[in-house]
Amino acid sequence: MKKAHEEEFTDFVRGVSPRLLTSAWMLSGDPHVAEELVQEALARVYANWRRTRGDNPTAYARRVLVNLHTDRWRKGRRETLTDSVPESALRAAPGPEHRVDLALDLASALQGLPRRERQCVVLRHYLDVSEKDAAATLGVSTGTVKSSTSRGLAALRAALTEGEPSHV
Repeated sequence: MKKAHEEEFTDFVRGVSPRLLTSAWMLSGDPHVAEELVQEALARVYANWRRTRGDNPTAYARRVLVNLHTDRWRKGRRETLTDSVPESALRAAPGPEHRVDLALDLASALQGLPRRERQCVVLRHYLDVSEKDAAATLGVSTGTVKSSTSRGLAALRAALTEGEPSHV
């Protein structure tokens, strides 16, 4: 790669890395997995930098990141049958005096969403991507993005307001 292109890519990485890392963390729920996803995504962008730098390299990097997450999810998905309910499902929700930071609650609630809903919510409301661009990134229709986002937001609202006193 030419020196000018190297510098251009370095500037791109500095500018986009924090946002990609947060996006990857919101998608995966694991900071270590998020770092791996971002590194792999940036490596793939670098390999195609000559072609992608003229278009929208941020959108390309975001698409690669989402695809890598989907691939990782598909490969690691294993169902395990057990006789007992996991202990985490038996614990009661913490009371208001033990309320955890909202950001951690949100990350936990995001992990409880189905993959497609989580991707749509993160793309639409964290990354502020349009419905059309989110559909292109995920390779689905705009209607799928709309319905998945709506279901995801409803589930997040329910999860985050569960156990809170209602203000009537």
